Amino acid sequence: MRKLVLLSVLVFCPAGLAVAQQAATMNQGQMDALDRNKDGAVDRSEYEAFMTTAFANLDKNKDGNLTPDETKQALNAQQFAATDANSDGKITRAEFLDRVMADFKTADRSGDGNLK
Repeated sequence: MRKLVLLSVLVFCPAGLAVAQQAATMNQGQMDALDRNKDGAVDRSEYEAFMTTAFANLDKNKDGNLTPDETKQALNAQQFAATDANSDGKITRAEFLDRVMADFKTADRSGDGNLK
């Protein structure tokens, strides 16, 4: 199992948001859901595609940004600020993907581009 920080787990609970402050472990069912080619691993492209969809699901007003209100069940103010790289009060798709893909890289301890 791999550990992923909060943003990476946002879409894993049924409502699309997780309430947690520390890293969460992805279970086998979650890994299987992301493993589109069913090779037993989640590669970078599979993960990025899934998280792109996750961003769209979180963006309730479909304006291309996540607001504190849209993420209030998942992120505290400090976590939101850490993801809002330019500190403009919203998380863009690019900021979101930068964060979750950095989380992927951290979770990929072998450096092979896959989570197993």
